Amino acid sequence: MKKNRTVKLDESTVDMLARCISVLKPPPEMTLSQWADAYRVLSAESSAEPGRWHTDKAPYQREIMDAIGDARTRRVVIMCAAQLGKTELLLNILAYFMAYNPAPILVMQPTLDMGQTFSKDRLAPMIRDTPALRGLVDVKSRYSGNTIMKKNFPGGHVTIVGANSAAGLASRPIKVLLADEVDRYPESAGSEGDPLSLAQKRQTTFWDKKTVMVSTPVLKGYSRIETEFNQSTREEWNVPCPICGHLQPLAWANVVFDSSDPTIDPTYRCERCGKESGEYAWKAQGINGKFVAENPDAETRGFHLNTLASTFCGWKEIVQKFLVAKEQMDQGNPEGMKVWVNTELGETWEERGDTVEDVELFNRREIYDAEVPDGVIALTAGVDVQDDRFEVEVVGWGIGKENWGIRYQKIYGDLLKEQVWQDLDNFLLTGFQKKDGTTLHILSTCIDSGGHFTDAVYRFTKDRIDRRVWAVKGKGGQDVPFIRNPSTNNRTKTPLFILGVDAGKALLYQRLRHSTKGPNYCHFPENEEAGYDAAYFKGLTSEKMVVRFKKGRSVIVWELKDSSFKRNEPLDLRNYAMAALEIANPVLTNAEPGVQKVHRGRRVVSGGI
Repeated sequence: MKKNRTVKLDESTVDMLARCISVLKPPPEMTLSQWADAYRVLSAESSAEPGRWHTDKAPYQREIMDAIGDARTRRVVIMCAAQLGKTELLLNILAYFMAYNPAPILVMQPTLDMGQTFSKDRLAPMIRDTPALRGLVDVKSRYSGNTIMKKNFPGGHVTIVGANSAAGLASRPIKVLLADEVDRYPESAGSEGDPLSLAQKRQTTFWDKKTVMVSTPVLKGYSRIETEFNQSTREEWNVPCPICGHLQPLAWANVVFDSSDPTIDPTYRCERCGKESGEYAWKAQGINGKFVAENPDAETRGFHLNTLASTFCGWKEIVQKFLVAKEQMDQGNPEGMKVWVNTELGETWEERGDTVEDVELFNRREIYDAEVPDGVIALTAGVDVQDDRFEVEVVGWGIGKENWGIRYQKIYGDLLKEQVWQDLDNFLLTGFQKKDGTTLHILSTCIDSGGHFTDAVYRFTKDRIDRRVWAVKGKGGQDVPFIRNPSTNNRTKTPLFILGVDAGKALLYQRLRHSTKGPNYCHFPENEEAGYDAAYFKGLTSEKMVVRFKKGRSVIVWELKDSSFKRNEPLDLRNYAMAALEIANPVLTNAEPGVQKVHRGRRVVSGGI
């Protein structure tokens, strides 16, 4: 039997084996922010303080970077103001996926020119000055395949494209997509379609793909980054109060400044204790800050930041920019304020609403060939409750929500007595005739319960739920949805719908501005008995949407165009009739007269209208 033999290695061999093992050993586990702190070097061309990167100087970036580096997170959205170190953040991501976690990367800028500028002015200096990257990219050899817009490295490559270039979006697969300033992308890359969708198609072969979208938002309703952010975890940066320690977001409404002397340092008032502290005290608390999620169960991580958190910009400068923009806006030029809201608050700008002229609508009245035109498929009604009368509008709805005013009716009486309520009920039971003899009845009705007769409205509607007669109450605010599920938290337990009246008015004014007959167009009858006189149109167009500032924050409000004319019942009634349509949710087609309706808070389907 052979004996085991012990092999003795000389010192040089042991040293060589140790070096081999160290090379083959996997790198230590590091988060993205830890890697940046250990290896990233800031270049003189892009930083006032070149040298080693320190995340603690911009602590709000730590959680964002670590979310991007987390293998479990597939999608990250960053909606932010300017001057928050966004570009350096993107460069940290690039460096991490080049040196530590190699992958094919696509960087998409709004235009090809912006992509070239990013490569020359930001990426190239970072590769030059960061030792961990310097040896990865061969920038000297003519055979390396490296160009301004493409950098090869072991395990991957960085390709830079413009969102306006279809050719740049149609080549090889990529694992990591960094989409910068997405709100400035064109609607289509040439004739190929949405550039962001085209880029994401290139990720399909990777199960562990990563998408990062970053942008300063632009216009509300047209902002891609806001849409993506709203579907994410919606995380806001919070810092503790220097005095009481209460964790809170830095909101512009709580900044205290002297508008008559912008050279005075602004302070910030704590939302809980009400005490004011200076900028330095608040920013020193950033090291203890964290992001707080509004929608924590979402798969996409979404982060929002305004400039108040920035360690690169002072509050005094933000205030001075605000005062200049406000003065311009007071003079009728909103562009400066639009830029300020986008770049300082990191919020979308909602354009000032156009007014609708009553004379124009009055002059386009038409003669119907019957009480109800042929295009009408369903009728709804809105009821406004006054001290001495009801005002009612019946509206007909057709395909594409093309609509026809049918009747504007005033029903007078003492609302403390039963008779006028019976008169209202009789009117709501009235049938309206089409040319072929068909009779249509009101499908759904909304009655305002916000006046002096709230309990009476509740009792009236509770007895008529099966006829889809609903109590409603208006609520202002640009963030209040037009329709949401009803509550029965009232004395009679009747379903009560809270209507976002501002959203309803905005939708109505969009429809009133339609000038071509068809979907969403508003028709009005000329025959006198229908009730659509000059006073009706003046009331229908009595308000305008404007931008106002409350506590320094821009808000959208509806105001009377003429303070001497306050009869806006026609506007409210059309809002209620629109809400009645949305609640009943009929199938507005000629082919299928079914209707979805809400019955005691539950949607059911009935066979016909």
